Amino acid sequence: MSTLDATRAELGLLVLYLGKAETRDKICRAIQYGSKFLSNGEPGTAQNVEKSTSLARKVFRLFKFVNDLHALISPTPRGTPLPLILLGKSKNALLSTFLFLDQFVWLGRSGIYQNKERSELIGRISLFCWLGSSVCGSLVELGELGRLSASMKKIEKELKNKNKYEDEQYRAKLNKSNERTLALIKAGMDIVVAVGLLQLAPKKVTPRVTGAFGFASSLISCYQVFAFFVLLFFFPNTLYPCSISNIHAFCTTSDQDTKPQTNLAL
Repeated sequence: MSTLDATRAELGLLVLYLGKAETRDKICRAIQYGSKFLSNGEPGTAQNVEKSTSLARKVFRLFKFVNDLHALISPTPRGTPLPLILLGKSKNALLSTFLFLDQFVWLGRSGIYQNKERSELIGRISLFCWLGSSVCGSLVELGELGRLSASMKKIEKELKNKNKYEDEQYRAKLNKSNERTLALIKAGMDIVVAVGLLQLAPKKVTPRVTGAFGFASSLISCYQVFAFFVLLFFFPNTLYPCSISNIHAFCTTSDQDTKPQTNLAL
Protein backbone atom coordinates (compact mmCIF):
# COMPACT_ATOMS: atom_id res chain seq x y z
CA MET A 1 0.00 0.00 0.00
CA SER A 2 1.42 3.40 -1.01
CA THR A 3 1.68 6.37 1.33
CA LEU A 4 -1.23 8.05 -0.44
CA ASP A 5 -3.42 4.96 -0.08
CA ALA A 6 -2.54 4.66 3.60
CA THR A 7 -3.32 8.34 4.19
CA ARG A 8 -6.61 8.03 2.32
CA ALA A 9 -7.57 4.97 4.39
CA GLU A 10 -6.69 6.73 7.65
CA LEU A 11 -8.68 9.82 6.65
CA GLY A 12 -11.58 7.56 5.67
CA LEU A 13 -11.48 6.00 9.13
CA LEU A 14 -11.50 9.47 10.70
CA VAL A 15 -14.47 10.52 8.53
CA LEU A 16 -16.41 7.43 9.61
CA TYR A 17 -15.56 8.13 13.26
CA LEU A 18 -16.57 11.79 13.10
CA GLY A 19 -19.73 10.81 11.25
CA LYS A 20 -21.12 9.09 14.33
CA ALA A 21 -23.54 11.20 16.38
CA GLU A 22 -22.01 9.80 19.58
CA THR A 23 -18.60 11.16 18.56
CA ARG A 24 -19.87 14.67 17.88
CA ASP A 25 -21.75 14.66 21.17
CA LYS A 26 -18.65 13.69 23.16
CA ILE A 27 -16.48 16.31 21.46
CA CYS A 28 -19.09 18.93 22.37
CA ARG A 29 -19.12 17.52 25.90
CA ALA A 30 -15.36 18.06 26.18
CA ILE A 31 -15.82 21.67 25.02
CA GLN A 32 -18.66 22.15 27.51
CA TYR A 33 -16.76 20.94 30.57
CA GLY A 34 -13.48 22.45 29.44
CA SER A 35 -15.27 25.81 29.34
CA LYS A 36 -16.74 25.14 32.78
CA PHE A 37 -13.23 24.51 34.11
CA LEU A 38 -11.97 27.79 32.63
CA SER A 39 -14.94 29.86 33.82
CA ASN A 40 -15.05 28.38 37.35
CA GLY A 41 -18.68 29.47 37.48
CA GLU A 42 -17.87 33.13 36.79
CA PRO A 43 -19.72 35.11 34.07
CA GLY A 44 -17.78 35.63 30.86
CA THR A 45 -16.98 34.15 27.48
CA ALA A 46 -16.11 30.69 28.85
CA GLN A 47 -19.41 30.42 30.70
CA ASN A 48 -21.32 31.52 27.59
CA VAL A 49 -19.58 28.79 25.58
CA GLU A 50 -20.43 26.25 28.28
CA LYS A 51 -24.13 27.17 28.30
CA SER A 52 -24.51 27.31 24.51
CA THR A 53 -22.69 23.98 24.05
CA SER A 54 -24.76 22.35 26.80
CA LEU A 55 -27.98 23.45 25.08
CA ALA A 56 -26.71 22.31 21.66
CA ARG A 57 -25.84 18.85 23.04
CA LYS A 58 -29.38 18.30 24.21
CA VAL A 59 -30.53 18.24 20.59
CA PHE A 60 -28.17 15.29 19.96
CA ARG A 61 -29.95 13.39 22.74
CA LEU A 62 -33.55 13.80 21.59
CA PHE A 63 -35.28 10.38 21.74
CA LYS A 64 -31.99 8.79 22.82
CA PHE A 65 -33.76 7.37 25.87
CA VAL A 66 -35.07 4.64 23.53
CA ASN A 67 -31.54 3.13 23.41
CA ASP A 68 -31.45 2.36 27.13
CA LEU A 69 -35.12 1.42 27.14
CA HIS A 70 -34.26 -1.22 24.55
CA ALA A 71 -31.30 -2.38 26.68
CA LEU A 72 -33.62 -2.55 29.70
CA ILE A 73 -35.98 -5.07 28.07
CA SER A 74 -33.23 -7.02 26.27
CA PRO A 75 -32.09 -10.38 27.72
CA THR A 76 -28.81 -10.51 29.64
CA PRO A 77 -25.90 -12.86 28.83
CA ARG A 78 -26.26 -16.33 30.31
CA GLY A 79 -24.38 -16.91 33.53
CA THR A 80 -24.59 -13.31 34.74
CA PRO A 81 -25.22 -13.21 38.52
CA LEU A 82 -28.62 -11.86 39.60
CA PRO A 83 -27.18 -8.87 41.55
CA LEU A 84 -25.29 -7.71 38.45
CA ILE A 85 -28.41 -8.16 36.32
CA LEU A 86 -30.46 -6.02 38.72
CA LEU A 87 -27.76 -3.35 38.89
CA GLY A 88 -27.43 -3.31 35.10
CA LYS A 89 -31.18 -3.01 34.57
CA SER A 90 -31.37 -0.28 37.23
CA LYS A 91 -28.65 1.61 35.39
CA ASN A 92 -30.57 1.32 32.11
CA ALA A 93 -33.84 2.41 33.74
CA LEU A 94 -32.28 5.43 35.46
CA LEU A 95 -30.32 6.49 32.38
CA SER A 96 -33.39 6.15 30.17
CA THR A 97 -35.38 8.27 32.66
CA PHE A 98 -32.62 10.90 32.70
CA LEU A 99 -32.56 11.14 28.91
CA PHE A 100 -36.37 11.30 28.75
CA LEU A 101 -36.60 14.11 31.33
CA ASP A 102 -33.68 15.91 29.70
CA GLN A 103 -35.90 16.58 26.69
CA PHE A 104 -38.20 18.69 28.89
CA VAL A 105 -35.14 20.54 30.22
CA TRP A 106 -34.24 21.38 26.63
CA LEU A 107 -37.80 22.62 26.01
CA GLY A 108 -37.49 24.89 29.04
CA ARG A 109 -34.06 26.29 28.21
CA SER A 110 -34.98 26.91 24.59
CA GLY A 111 -38.04 28.91 25.67
CA ILE A 112 -40.66 26.52 24.30
CA TYR A 113 -41.76 25.46 27.79
CA GLN A 114 -42.43 28.62 29.82
CA ASN A 115 -42.68 27.24 33.39
CA LYS A 116 -39.13 27.94 34.61
CA GLU A 117 -39.54 26.56 38.15
CA ARG A 118 -40.95 23.25 36.96
CA SER A 119 -38.29 23.01 34.26
CA GLU A 120 -35.54 23.46 36.88
CA LEU A 121 -37.18 20.84 39.11
CA ILE A 122 -37.32 18.36 36.23
CA GLY A 123 -33.67 19.13 35.47
CA ARG A 124 -32.67 18.38 39.05
CA ILE A 125 -34.64 15.12 39.11
CA SER A 126 -32.99 14.09 35.84
CA LEU A 127 -29.53 14.76 37.30
CA PHE A 128 -30.32 12.56 40.31
CA CYS A 129 -31.31 9.81 37.85
CA TRP A 130 -27.96 10.24 36.09
CA LEU A 131 -26.13 10.12 39.43
CA GLY A 132 -27.95 6.90 40.29
CA SER A 133 -27.15 5.34 36.93
CA SER A 134 -23.46 6.23 37.35
CA VAL A 135 -23.38 4.60 40.79
CA CYS A 136 -25.07 1.46 39.42
CA GLY A 137 -22.65 1.46 36.49
CA SER A 138 -19.66 1.64 38.87
CA LEU A 139 -20.97 -1.31 40.88
CA VAL A 140 -21.56 -3.32 37.70
CA GLU A 141 -17.99 -2.69 36.53
CA LEU A 142 -16.62 -3.68 39.96
CA GLY A 143 -18.61 -6.90 39.86
CA GLU A 144 -17.54 -7.73 36.31
CA LEU A 145 -13.89 -7.00 37.16
CA GLY A 146 -14.17 -9.45 40.05
CA ARG A 147 -15.56 -12.13 37.74
CA LEU A 148 -12.82 -11.50 35.18
CA SER A 149 -10.13 -11.66 37.86
CA ALA A 150 -11.39 -15.04 39.06
CA SER A 151 -11.57 -16.32 35.48
CA MET A 152 -8.01 -15.14 34.73
CA LYS A 153 -6.65 -16.83 37.87
CA LYS A 154 -8.32 -20.06 36.79
CA ILE A 155 -6.64 -19.84 33.38
CA GLU A 156 -3.26 -19.16 35.05
CA LYS A 157 -3.61 -22.35 37.12
CA GLU A 158 -4.45 -24.37 34.01
CA LEU A 159 -1.45 -22.99 32.11
CA LYS A 160 0.92 -23.71 35.04
CA ASN A 161 4.47 -22.95 33.82
CA LYS A 162 3.45 -21.70 30.37
CA ASN A 163 3.57 -18.03 29.39
CA LYS A 164 0.06 -16.77 30.10
CA TYR A 165 0.43 -13.83 27.70
CA GLU A 166 0.78 -16.28 24.80
CA ASP A 167 -2.64 -17.75 25.57
CA GLU A 168 -5.34 -16.21 23.37
CA GLN A 169 -8.11 -16.69 25.94
CA TYR A 170 -6.05 -15.03 28.69
CA ARG A 171 -5.22 -12.05 26.46
CA ALA A 172 -8.90 -11.62 25.61
CA LYS A 173 -9.79 -11.60 29.31
CA LEU A 174 -6.99 -9.12 29.99
CA ASN A 175 -8.26 -6.79 27.26
CA LYS A 176 -11.77 -6.94 28.72
CA SER A 177 -10.36 -6.25 32.17
CA ASN A 178 -8.54 -3.16 30.90
CA GLU A 179 -11.69 -1.91 29.17
CA ARG A 180 -13.78 -2.36 32.30
CA THR A 181 -11.14 -0.70 34.47
CA LEU A 182 -11.27 2.35 32.22
CA ALA A 183 -15.08 2.24 32.32
CA LEU A 184 -14.95 2.12 36.13
CA ILE A 185 -12.66 5.17 36.24
CA LYS A 186 -15.01 7.08 33.94
CA ALA A 187 -18.08 6.10 35.97
CA GLY A 188 -16.34 7.34 39.12
CA MET A 189 -15.56 10.64 37.42
CA ASP A 190 -19.17 10.96 36.28
CA ILE A 191 -20.34 10.55 39.88
CA VAL A 192 -18.17 13.52 40.87
CA VAL A 193 -19.54 15.54 37.93
CA ALA A 194 -23.13 14.73 38.93
CA VAL A 195 -22.43 15.73 42.54
CA GLY A 196 -20.96 19.00 41.27
CA LEU A 197 -23.89 19.78 38.98
CA LEU A 198 -26.35 19.06 41.80
CA GLN A 199 -24.21 21.11 44.20
CA LEU A 200 -24.38 18.40 46.86
CA ALA A 201 -20.90 19.34 48.13
CA PRO A 202 -20.33 22.91 46.84
CA LYS A 203 -17.25 23.59 48.98
CA LYS A 204 -15.35 20.49 47.83
CA VAL A 205 -16.75 19.94 44.33
CA THR A 206 -16.47 23.44 42.89
CA PRO A 207 -17.38 24.37 39.29
CA ARG A 208 -13.68 24.07 38.40
CA VAL A 209 -13.45 20.58 39.89
CA THR A 210 -16.66 19.61 38.09
CA GLY A 211 -15.25 20.96 34.83
CA ALA A 212 -11.94 19.12 35.27
CA PHE A 213 -13.58 15.76 35.96
CA GLY A 214 -16.14 16.31 33.21
CA PHE A 215 -13.44 17.16 30.68
CA ALA A 216 -11.37 14.10 31.65
CA SER A 217 -14.37 11.76 31.43
CA SER A 218 -15.27 13.30 28.06
CA LEU A 219 -11.82 12.44 26.71
CA ILE A 220 -12.29 8.87 27.96
CA SER A 221 -15.66 8.75 26.18
CA CYS A 222 -14.05 9.94 22.94
CA TYR A 223 -11.39 7.27 23.32
CA GLN A 224 -13.94 4.53 24.04
CA VAL A 225 -15.86 5.36 20.87
CA PHE A 226 -12.67 5.66 18.81
CA ALA A 227 -10.84 2.64 20.29
CA PHE A 228 -12.94 0.15 18.36
CA PHE A 229 -12.12 1.86 15.06
CA VAL A 230 -8.40 2.07 15.88
CA LEU A 231 -8.12 -1.59 16.90
CA LEU A 232 -9.90 -2.76 13.78
CA PHE A 233 -7.78 -0.58 11.52
CA PHE A 234 -4.30 -1.20 12.94
CA PHE A 235 -4.72 -4.78 14.21
CA PRO A 236 -7.20 -6.41 11.82
CA ASN A 237 -5.60 -9.86 12.02
CA THR A 238 -4.41 -10.08 15.61
CA LEU A 239 -7.41 -8.69 17.50
CA TYR A 240 -10.41 -8.77 15.21
CA PRO A 241 -10.85 -10.87 12.05
CA CYS A 242 -12.12 -8.11 9.80
CA SER A 243 -11.19 -5.80 6.96
CA ILE A 244 -11.81 -2.20 5.91
CA SER A 245 -15.09 -3.32 4.34
CA ASN A 246 -16.15 -4.72 7.72
CA ILE A 247 -15.33 -1.37 9.33
CA HIS A 248 -17.50 0.40 6.76
CA ALA A 249 -20.34 -2.04 7.38
CA PHE A 250 -19.98 -1.47 11.12
CA CYS A 251 -19.95 2.31 10.74
CA THR A 252 -23.07 2.39 8.61
CA THR A 253 -25.13 0.60 11.27
CA SER A 254 -27.09 2.44 13.94
CA ASP A 255 -25.25 4.49 16.55
CA GLN A 256 -26.55 2.15 19.25
CA ASP A 257 -24.28 -0.57 17.83
CA THR A 258 -21.16 1.41 18.75
CA LYS A 259 -22.36 2.54 22.15
CA PRO A 260 -19.82 1.55 24.81
CA GLN A 261 -21.02 -0.32 27.86
CA THR A 262 -20.38 2.69 30.06
CA ASN A 263 -22.56 5.64 30.76
CA LEU A 264 -21.99 8.19 27.99
CA ALA A 265 -25.04 10.26 28.47
CA LEU A 266 -24.18 13.53 30.18
